[in-house]
Amino acid sequence: MHEERYTNLISAHALIDPKAELDSNVEVGPYSIIGADVQIAAGTWIGPHVVIKGPARIGRDNRIYQFASLGEIPQDKKYQGESKTYLEIGDRNEIREYCTMNRGTVQGGSVTRIGNDNWIMAYCHIAHDCQVGNETIFANGASLAGHVRIEDYVILGGFTLVYQFCAMGIHSFSGASSLIFKDVPPFVTVWGNRAKAYGINKEGLKRREFSSETIRALHQAYKIIYKQKLTIEQAIKNLQELSDEYEEVRQMVAFLRQSKRGIVR
Repeated sequence: MHEERYTNLISAHALIDPKAELDSNVEVGPYSIIGADVQIAAGTWIGPHVVIKGPARIGRDNRIYQFASLGEIPQDKKYQGESKTYLEIGDRNEIREYCTMNRGTVQGGSVTRIGNDNWIMAYCHIAHDCQVGNETIFANGASLAGHVRIEDYVILGGFTLVYQFCAMGIHSFSGASSLIFKDVPPFVTVWGNRAKAYGINKEGLKRREFSSETIRALHQAYKIIYKQKLTIEQAIKNLQELSDEYEEVRQMVAFLRQSKRGIVR
């Protein structure tokens, strides 16, 4: 690392480990601390009072606001100080004040991964070994326990809590203060403590410009899963005709087949 690379965009009051690797146009605010084995790509802005510990990889054009803590060791009693566990953050993410994201564990695959174009509001927590897709929204205070999978375009309402090993499928939505103990299928809206299903994410799908025909097909699929008092296996069988015609229903079926915790009902 060459000190002259940091004279213009990095505050004189920031502390950057010599073993960190920052692109020449990364900006770092005062009193931020960046540890060894942290890599940050071009265009990323880091505000004041941010702490980033390695091993961590952060992509391009992210914005990370004050008092965020990224790459800290996992809050998992199985963690024994293993050095080669990681936090990976993609491109163009907005990470607001006081967010916390922990590194992975050896038992969970070693990597906590955040994709691209996510909007993660203040006070959110993403625990060890979580896998977050692209273009998600975490409203203030939403938190994931360890090993959670959040697929693309998911929206978590404020103060949503997701239990360990759960998954939320593509385009699903949780209302504010939801407590989620089981998997949420793609395109489904859930809310409550404990969370229950309340139909498909119709407004979200309209905003994403899904056709009326596709939305009707997803509504029909929802009724098969939730209104006919079927087992998951029976629902999958009854969804066959719709899934032959609609890719989105095939996505629901694939999710149901992979679910290990059962689904929110």
